[in-house]
Amino acid sequence: MRMKRLNGSLVLWASMAMILVAASNAGAGPGSGYAQTSNAVRSNPAPSQGKTAATPADSSDYVGAETCKTCHEDVYNSWEKTPHWKTTLDTKGGPSRQGCEGCHGPGAAHVAGGGDVTKIFVFKDHTAKEINERCLTCHASGTQQMNAINSLHAKNDVSCISCHSPHHAQTNDFLLVKAQPTLCYTCHLQQKPQFEMPFHHRVNEGLVQCTDCHNPHGTVRASQVRTSAAQDVVCYTCHADKRGPFVFEHEPVKVEGCQSCHTPHGSPNPHMLKMSNVNLLCLSCHTTSFANAPGAPSFHNQAAQYQACTLCHTQVHGSNVDKTLFK
Repeated sequence: MRMKRLNGSLVLWASMAMILVAASNAGAGPGSGYAQTSNAVRSNPAPSQGKTAATPADSSDYVGAETCKTCHEDVYNSWEKTPHWKTTLDTKGGPSRQGCEGCHGPGAAHVAGGGDVTKIFVFKDHTAKEINERCLTCHASGTQQMNAINSLHAKNDVSCISCHSPHHAQTNDFLLVKAQPTLCYTCHLQQKPQFEMPFHHRVNEGLVQCTDCHNPHGTVRASQVRTSAAQDVVCYTCHADKRGPFVFEHEPVKVEGCQSCHTPHGSPNPHMLKMSNVNLLCLSCHTTSFANAPGAPSFHNQAAQYQACTLCHTQVHGSNVDKTLFK
């Protein structure tokens, strides 16, 4: 019995000795001769040797915008007149968010290499995806760019610098390479003649801009169409009297939208209607072949001498007093 107790005491003292040795090894230096403890039990592992934007060592990789000016004076003089110049005042973001290097990356290696362009981010030498990612580093949180990654432009490899120029913008607003609508017509050739129709939205006249209705950076709607403040179709931004809600709705307005009857860019027909004959436009839905749309009554004579349906059904967008949209 005494032997068992003695053996238990020896095991206990041996365990305590091992713990004390391990503790002393943890504080030993690399030259002390003791084996280093495992990283798994260290409370403060050794810092990584890789540089980050937050470490003081990284500040040596940045030379500042004034250094860039010594070689790129013309570009600098143009750039300092743009909103991007304000990044030089960003003391919280550090040098990685300031000036030229906020977009092109650290310039120390570029300068040391005598202007080696492979040591810095040159936008024209990169893909549209890489360019957009670089711009969205700052602009992703903007209210207009929140859906930029999923926009039709991004999916078709259109980069930010296809429309914007941080150095040589031709407009004061949004740093565009060309003014609207000329910029949009560069790609959207089909829409250019539509705005020259007899009845059109006055885009060419400068009263309406493409971006009034479309968000080039993407929306959740088709054709990157914007929504109004009430999340309705953007048409109601100007045509507020058509918004409703109405007691008696004209179903196509809510289901298909304004484009069920109108051509938004331009048309040869008054009110930018899809058809010149209003009766034919109405009958494209109001026939007996459509179960959900009532057909024209038998007493409606569609002869040429009779006038348009809208002569009686004046409230085609909706009515609060008459289910037949008479008034």
